[in-house]
Amino acid sequence: MTERKGTAVIAIGGNSLIPDKNHPEIEYQWQAVRETCTHIADLVEDGWDTVITHGNGPQVGFILRRAELAMPEVHPVTLDLIVADTQGSIGYMIQQAMDNEFRRRGLYRRAITIVTQVLVDKDDPAFQNPTKPIGGFMTREEAAQFEQMGWKVIEDAGRGYRRVIASPTPLEIIEVNAIKSSVNEGWIVIAVGGGGIPVIRNDKGELRAAPPSVIDKDRASALLAKNIEADMLIISTAVPKVAINFNKPNQQWLDEVTVSEMKQYMAEGHFAPGSMLPKVEACIDFLEHGGKRAIITDPPNLAKALRGESGTHIVMG
Repeated sequence: MTERKGTAVIAIGGNSLIPDKNHPEIEYQWQAVRETCTHIADLVEDGWDTVITHGNGPQVGFILRRAELAMPEVHPVTLDLIVADTQGSIGYMIQQAMDNEFRRRGLYRRAITIVTQVLVDKDDPAFQNPTKPIGGFMTREEAAQFEQMGWKVIEDAGRGYRRVIASPTPLEIIEVNAIKSSVNEGWIVIAVGGGGIPVIRNDKGELRAAPPSVIDKDRASALLAKNIEADMLIISTAVPKVAINFNKPNQQWLDEVTVSEMKQYMAEGHFAPGSMLPKVEACIDFLEHGGKRAIITDPPNLAKALRGESGTHIVMG
C-alpha cells in the first residue's frame, strides 16, 4: 500500500478542458478531461489524498448563449443555476475519468462530486463595480440590447463587447465539513466548481443566491485548502511555470520563489489581473495561512512538479 503523503488541492482551469477553441464540442472536452485526469491520478497513486476544483468560464458562456437563443421559447435561467449545472456536468466528467483511470491502474479509489455553495458578503464592494467578463463577444448593437436588459457591458481590448459581473471575495465554503469528511473517508473529491455557487445570507440567516456574480476559482480553491488544512495547493494553468517579463525578450521562468519575492514581482506589475495574478495571490494566501507548499504548473508537468523537476514552487520567506 502506498504511503499517504498528505492532502493536496488541485485547481484546474475551465479553459484547460477546452484546449482548442476551434473544437469546443463535447467529444473534445472528454478527451481533454481524460488526459488531465491521467496526470491527477499520478498524484493519487503517489499517495496524495486529492481534492479537485475546476473552472467553468467557457461552459457558462455556452449555456448563456443557448439560453439567449431560446429566449423566445423558454424561460431564462439564472447565473447561480448555471454554475450549479456546470458543477454537475464537469464534475460528472472528471469523476468518471478518474474512476476509469483508477480501474486501469488497479487503484481502489473512487471520485465523488459535491455541489458547493460559497458565502459572500451581500455588501461586498465588487457588486458596485462589476469587472469580471462573462459570455461571448458582441457587436455594439448586441451590447446595447443587453444594456437595456440591465447588464453592464464593456469594450474588451478592441475585440468586441462583453458583459461584466461582480467577482466578490469568498468568505465561507458551506459544504466544507462534507468535503473534509469525504476526504477522510478516502474519496477523491471534486468541489468548489467554478469558484462555487455565490450565496448570501438574508436577514433571517437563510441562504439565498447572491446577485449575479462569479467567484474566482483560484481564490475559492485557496480558501478550501486552508479550511480543510491541506498540505499542498497546486494551481494548473496553460504554462509549465510562472514567468516575469512574460512574452518579452527578457522573459524569465521562475523555479522556486519566496512569498516576499512574489509580492515584489506583483508590485512591479509582472502578472496580468485576469490571468496569472489571481493564481499567485491564491498561493500566497494559502501559504500565509499555514499551507506548506504551493505549485503553479500545467497538467502534463504535475508529476515532474511534485518531484521538483518542473513548475513554479512558492515558499514562505
